[in-house]
Amino acid sequence: MTASQRHMHLGAFFFGVGHHLAAWRHPDVDPGAASRIEALKEWTRIAEEAKFDAIFFADNVGLPGPPDAVVAKNALWYPLDPLISLAALSQSTTHIGLVATVSSTYLPPYHLARKYASLDQVSGGRSGWNLVTSGSDFEARSFGLDQQLAHAHRYARAHEYVKIVKGLWDSWEDDAFIHDKAANRFFDPARLHRVAHEGEHYKVHGALQTPRAPQGYPVLVQAGSSGDGQELAAATAEVVFTAQQTVEDARAFYAGLKSRLAAHGRTPDQLKILPGISPFVGRSQQEAQEKFEQLQGLIDPVLGVGLLSTFLGNVDLSGHDIDGPFPQDLPVTEGWKSRQELFAAMAKRDNLSIRQLYEKVAGARGHWTIVGTAESIADQLEHWFSTGAADGFNVLAPTLPFGLRDFAELVIPELQRRGLFRTAYTGRTLRDHLGLKRPAHPHRHALEAAITDE
Repeated sequence: MTASQRHMHLGAFFFGVGHHLAAWRHPDVDPGAASRIEALKEWTRIAEEAKFDAIFFADNVGLPGPPDAVVAKNALWYPLDPLISLAALSQSTTHIGLVATVSSTYLPPYHLARKYASLDQVSGGRSGWNLVTSGSDFEARSFGLDQQLAHAHRYARAHEYVKIVKGLWDSWEDDAFIHDKAANRFFDPARLHRVAHEGEHYKVHGALQTPRAPQGYPVLVQAGSSGDGQELAAATAEVVFTAQQTVEDARAFYAGLKSRLAAHGRTPDQLKILPGISPFVGRSQQEAQEKFEQLQGLIDPVLGVGLLSTFLGNVDLSGHDIDGPFPQDLPVTEGWKSRQELFAAMAKRDNLSIRQLYEKVAGARGHWTIVGTAESIADQLEHWFSTGAADGFNVLAPTLPFGLRDFAELVIPELQRRGLFRTAYTGRTLRDHLGLKRPAHPHRHALEAAITDE
C-alpha cells in the first residue's frame, strides 16, 4: 500500500479550554467551559462531525503547586474526572473514540480494568486507555508520598500492571454468558479464567464481574518517549503520542520505536505513532500569525518559567536571568525525562534564552506548533505522514472550541480533498478507526492453535 492510499489517524486532544498556556485569557474563550459537560459535548460533536478517530483527555491526580499565587494564574489542569466525562460523552456520540489517561502508579489494577471494561461496554467499543506513570511530586503528595517514585521503578511497575489488567480483561471468554434458563446456568464456568498473579510489585487473585469488552481490550495508548517509555510502548501500546519538533527527529523516533516491536513478536502495523501538533489556522498566513501572536502576547512570564520548571522536575530557575541562555547543566530528575531532554535540545539547537524557550513551548509544551493556512498546514502534515515520520497526529487546539473548529472546518476538508483522511466512518469501534485487530481471548486462541496442530 502506498502512502497516498493510507489515511491519517487524527486525535482531538482536550486540555482545559485550550492547550496554549494563555488560552483562558483569550477574549473569546469561556474560562470555565472545561468544567461543564455541555461544553465538552459541543467540542466532541465538532470532532465527531469532522470524523476524528478519537477525542483524548490527559489527566493528573493532584493540584499543582504551591505557591498558590502562581497556580491562580494557570488554568492548565483537569477539572473533571476524564473517565466519568467520557462515560457521559459516550451517550451523546455514536462513532468517535474515547481515550482517557489513568496513571498506573496510583490506581490499583482491578479498579482500572473494571472502569475501562465498563466504558467499553457503555460506549459500544470506543474506549482507549492512555497509560502514564505520573511524573510530578505534587501528584505523589496527593497519595501520601513525599516525592514521586523513581522513573525506572515506575516503568517496571507499569509492565507488571498491564499484564494484570489484560488478564482481568480476559476473565471471561466472549461467549461465557450462556443464560441457559432451562439448565439453570447463567454462565459457563469453563469459560471463566481467574487471575492468579504474584509478582514483584503486585499480588492479585480474582476476576472481573464485567463481561469481556466489545473490543476485547480497550485500545492501549502510551505517551512516554524516554527509553523506558519506548520499551513499555513496544511491549504493550497500540497508539503512541509523542512530542517531536522536526521531521528528521520524528522519522528517527518512528523508525526506532517500530524497530523494537519485533522483539515482542509484534509487527509495525500493530502500533500507530501520532506526534502532537498545535495548529494556528487562518484563511491567510497573516490571519494565522495574528492568532498566534495574540495568544503569545498574553503569556505571563511567571507562568512561562513555572511551566519549564514543572517539566524539568521542579528545577528552580529563579537564579537565572530570564533573558540569558537556557542553562544546559540542570540536574536530571525523576520526572518527565523525555520532555527534559527535548527542552534542553531545543534550547541548545536554537540558542534560546529561558524566555524564548517558554515562549516556544507555551502553546503545546514541546509539541510541534504550526502557523499557517489550511493548505500550508496540510502540506506539512502530508510531508511527515508520507515520509515515515507519523501515522497521523494528535491535534492540540490552542483554544477551545475555536482552534478545534478552525482545524475541523479548514484543514480536514483539505486533507480529505487530497485523499489523506476519511470522509466517513467505516466502522463503529475505535479499533475499526485505527485499523487494529480485535485481540482474541488467549484461551480460545490457544485452543484453536492446538486444534490446528492436530
